[in-house]
Amino acid sequence: MNKSRSFGLVFLVLFFGSMTGSLLGEILGFLLPPGVVKDFFLTSIYFDLAGIFGNAKGVISIDLLMFVLKFGLEITINFTSIIGLATAFYLLRFYR
Repeated sequence: MNKSRSFGLVFLVLFFGSMTGSLLGEILGFLLPPGVVKDFFLTSIYFDLAGIFGNAKGVISIDLLMFVLKFGLEITINFTSIIGLATAFYLLRFYR
């Protein structure tokens, strides 16, 4: 990649590429009939912040007696989000 691009721009383009792919996956979910093809495109892998720390819920809670801080993050990856990410990376290579 070109060194004149900032990390923020690259991250933003790749983020929106994966979001676009996920949106197209949800649209495909409404259009495709139930079957193997629909399962292939829409089966997702979930990563959450609480799973890293062994918490069963999707949220990490820190109780400070006066108030409770809750942090949560979940990343869902499916085949269409990977296609969107790859397309964004391909377009980013030719963007000046």
